[in-house]
Amino acid sequence: MPLIVIGLTGGIASGKSTAARHLAERGAVVIDADKLGHRAYEPDRPAFAQVVATFGDDVIGADGGIDRRALGTKVFGDPAQLKRLTDIVWPQILVLAKEEIAAAQKSGAKVAVLEAAVLLEAGWQREVDEVWAVTLAPAVAVARAAARDGVDAAAVQARIDAQLSNAERAAHAGTVIDNSGSEAELFAKLDAEWQRLQEAA
Repeated sequence: MPLIVIGLTGGIASGKSTAARHLAERGAVVIDADKLGHRAYEPDRPAFAQVVATFGDDVIGADGGIDRRALGTKVFGDPAQLKRLTDIVWPQILVLAKEEIAAAQKSGAKVAVLEAAVLLEAGWQREVDEVWAVTLAPAVAVARAAARDGVDAAAVQARIDAQLSNAERAAHAGTVIDNSGSEAELFAKLDAEWQRLQEAA
């Protein structure tokens, strides 16, 4: 059967990564866009030279790679600069993701999951067969993220406010998985969707 590619997205503390791990245990090949983002910055990748040319030599760290903290200070709170960066990096992440999807297809995998917080912002929903959004109430997300990361609730709320809302994600998703309950409840919902995929195949 042809490979089914799921785009899995969600906001801070939504449980997106937990969902991805569970789907991996069920047999899906998981492609982590965050990890691809790190690879996109490597010196042998096209984005490296573009980022340095755009933001200056001072974003090169002592190890010869991109110092993500130094780069972050240049784009944080500046939408225009952030867009310049994402216009460079997002297409390069997509190139790497397509390579991983092709490898999954070649391996005979039946399902691949592209796990990406910025799936919709980057327009990658056009590259997948289904979009799954993991959502939960913002107040629950704030409590979970503050407990998990040991950060101030107001700081978490500010990050949530800067993201797409649950409603915006749901509008683009064929499958919306509410994770306001327990982990067991999340897994049960994922298993039901997984079973649907197997039956469709």
